[in-house]
Amino acid sequence: MSTLRDLLSAHTDLDEDQVDHLHLLAAEWQLLSDLSFADLLMWVRARDPEVGYICVAQVRPTTGMTAYYDDQVARTLRGEDAAHLTAAYAEGRIWREGDPVWFGDTPARHEAIPVRRTPDEPVLAVIARDTNLMTVRSPSRLESNYLNIADDLAQMVTDGTFPPPRLPGETTTAPRVGDGLIRLDAAGKVKYISPNALSAYRRLGVSGHLLGEDIAAITGHLADDPFDGGDAVARINSALRGDSPPRKEIEARGATVLMRALPLRPVGSPAGALILVRDVTEVRRRDRALMTKDATIREIHHRVKNNLQTVAALLRLQARRVGAPQARAALEESVRRVASIALVHETLSHSSDEAVAFDEIVDRISSMAAEVAAAESSVRLRREGGFGVLPAEVATPLVMVLNELLQNAVEHAYGPGETGEVILSVDRGPGELRVTVSDTGRGLPDNFRIEHSQRLGLQIVRTLATGELRGTIDLRPREGGGTEAVVVVPLA
Repeated sequence: MSTLRDLLSAHTDLDEDQVDHLHLLAAEWQLLSDLSFADLLMWVRARDPEVGYICVAQVRPTTGMTAYYDDQVARTLRGEDAAHLTAAYAEGRIWREGDPVWFGDTPARHEAIPVRRTPDEPVLAVIARDTNLMTVRSPSRLESNYLNIADDLAQMVTDGTFPPPRLPGETTTAPRVGDGLIRLDAAGKVKYISPNALSAYRRLGVSGHLLGEDIAAITGHLADDPFDGGDAVARINSALRGDSPPRKEIEARGATVLMRALPLRPVGSPAGALILVRDVTEVRRRDRALMTKDATIREIHHRVKNNLQTVAALLRLQARRVGAPQARAALEESVRRVASIALVHETLSHSSDEAVAFDEIVDRISSMAAEVAAAESSVRLRREGGFGVLPAEVATPLVMVLNELLQNAVEHAYGPGETGEVILSVDRGPGELRVTVSDTGRGLPDNFRIEHSQRLGLQIVRTLATGELRGTIDLRPREGGGTEAVVVVPLA
């Protein structure tokens, strides 16, 4: 399915600003569709006269039955079938004439709404507002108010004053019509309030009816924080003046309500404002619970890191007191292993989720390995490729594996006084991570097999790679001399 931008680029000569306006309209027009109980189709005049008009976007109402069971995007119209579109393009006004039309077995009422950026600019597109007449609602206060507001917004689409400019950080159109709706008159008094909106204000502490009341003043008094209350008043009054303020959350009596105010100015005349509200109390309660949980997890990782560093320090002190060289070397290896695990927990203590930016950790353990080898030989470590972000359950055993492999290559590939290079190559593909540690040193002993090795470091590597990581490890001669260890880890 082609995107809106693709279709506009392929079939029209609209410039970038005009295309952006149509994109913004498509991001906001669910509101108009729900208030109209109707499908909205965006039609543009194609560059090729033989094509006529092409539908570049579609939205169905959540408040009523759709008139179209099939997707209409990329459908074309011309001739008599497109007479309502041609009239709206030519006259620049909302077209409401004509008899009902049939889409298969579904009768529908046609309307055509010209789309402009300003009243003086040419028509960019036409929105067809098509209402399924099979399920026409009986007249009610809710339906009447919804349709009146929809007519005002439709006129604002033609005037170029709807949709409002996109505000930083607001990528969705929530709240929606069904969440709660309040219609204000030009004086800011409540002209209509839907049952869901009234329920939201009940949770904030309102006990009486709101019809005819000054909703800005009431909202300002309800808020727990006077500053938030004053800000909410300012935003409602801003919408009454014709501006489109950012959304605002109001907290009162343990409840949280999200509020969005939109101006209603058909033909440039002040007609009040539309306020959409949504009770988000439970959503914010869960958010706070998750934030508390995340903070607790990060604190646990921080404490584990501190404890591991304490263990490493104690082992280091013990190593200095041991006289036997073999025992000292074993303790120093233990220090490095504990320190490598502590690096993972240190990174997790700064992360908002259980994921690790692994490249930084690998570079740090590489530096640790190079420092150990510096006294006897000159070995340079280099990384090719990147690990990216890894889950904690992979990062912890993998850092142990790489620490052992790098340490092994640095200590045993090159003799005292020799120079060389150890390369850590990373290839991350779909669902799999392949890591190779290679050198050009003295190579492996004859008939070497990792599963038969008695060295503790290689036993740790094999156990972690095949057990914890559920992957494979292969230690083999490198083509051209030296050794390479290949670790393959599934990431699914």
